[in-house]
Amino acid sequence: MNILVIGSGAVGIGLAASMLSQGADISIFARDKTAKAIKENGIKRCGLFTHYEFTSDEVNVYETYEEIPKDTFEYVFITSKTTANDDISKKLNTHRDILKEDFKIIIFQNGFGNDTAYLRFFDKAQVFSARVITGFTRPERHISEVTVYTEPLLIGSLQKQDPSELQPIADMITSSGIQCKLTDEVDKYLWAKMLYNCALNPLGAILDVNYGKLTENEYSKQLMDSIIDEIFDVIKASGYKTLWENSQEYKDIFYSKLVPDTYNHYSSTHQDIKRKIKTEIDSLTGKVIELGEANKVDVGTNKIIYNLIKSIESDF
Repeated sequence: MNILVIGSGAVGIGLAASMLSQGADISIFARDKTAKAIKENGIKRCGLFTHYEFTSDEVNVYETYEEIPKDTFEYVFITSKTTANDDISKKLNTHRDILKEDFKIIIFQNGFGNDTAYLRFFDKAQVFSARVITGFTRPERHISEVTVYTEPLLIGSLQKQDPSELQPIADMITSSGIQCKLTDEVDKYLWAKMLYNCALNPLGAILDVNYGKLTENEYSKQLMDSIIDEIFDVIKASGYKTLWENSQEYKDIFYSKLVPDTYNHYSSTHQDIKRKIKTEIDSLTGKVIELGEANKVDVGTNKIIYNLIKSIESDF
């Protein structure tokens, strides 16, 4: 099994090590300092579950698509930030001769609708999406640390394609120590993650606080309530479903369980802004706004939050 991992952050390194541990041939597309670190040190997965370490001889690293061998990959794992999807999808299309005839793309990213960029060039039966709520961090450029585990990785299709061909991938990830399952309802689980991320990530970044602090202020709590209410309206109007019947049912578990369990966490959006790099707001709040406007749903609070993040980004 030959897999190309595009995106050499914490998730990409973690999944690459997981698949290597099960005998897959892994190539990682990386750049600059990260490519150098992997070429010198190999890769490592540590933290929760089994620890794995592989030498530089056991993993291929490519810095350009031109150097990748032709007719090689059965699977492509997209583990980059969502801001790279437009470029990655175009490059994969241009260099599709590196892919086997019956290849599959699996998108392991935040947000909703990230398959759209790839569906411009590839058939819907080739493009799948994963829900990842396992926590990965990258203490060094070649190391992925599993820090949090609450539920299995889930792989499915937003285009309602049968994911059963991906069972070997799910089984290998599970055998590496991280539970992974296939689902016919990946949209429900991605919307569940969207509700959590959209309510917390941008607001925590704007106010420069952790998740828990947002729930202790009546004004930020009002904003989160409005964001959640609007997203439920969008889900219903767009013909999607999630795991809760209504916004109040979700808010009950959000404030009593989900946020307390991650009280001290700072969002990836917060981290991006601190590093002065573009955030993934377009695939989070931006997607809510896109679907809201398409279905004539009031998403005024989400628009304000989106515009504030964009205003901050404009200085980067």
